[in-house]
Amino acid sequence: MFEFLLLALLLAAAWFWLDSISKREVAIKLGRELAGRWQLQLLDETIACTQIRLGRDNRGHAQLLRFYEFEVSASGAERMQCQLQLLGKQLQSWRIPPYAQPTQTEPDSVESNVHRIH
Repeated sequence: MFEFLLLALLLAAAWFWLDSISKREVAIKLGRELAGRWQLQLLDETIACTQIRLGRDNRGHAQLLRFYEFEVSASGAERMQCQLQLLGKQLQSWRIPPYAQPTQTEPDSVESNVHRIH
């Protein structure tokens, strides 16, 4: 009897681990899409699941609700902390903080900084 209980626990742990890996891949894909929508660069290695709890979908079925945090950058120099929530594989909510768009230099202003030596 003990062996069956141990086997069931090991199988449940393996399922949870594999399920968590697949949901992290979904979170990376959704984070990349959100970042691209706002002209931001997703820093892939920063995506981490910070909380897991039970939630209900629109049909009332219980599923795991996962909270992910990740970082994006507008210019490559600064980092902004963002969040998204997945219920199963569905995006429930997301948050990207307000940020200033990087200014683009005009071609004339770039040439004004160039000094020619003859």
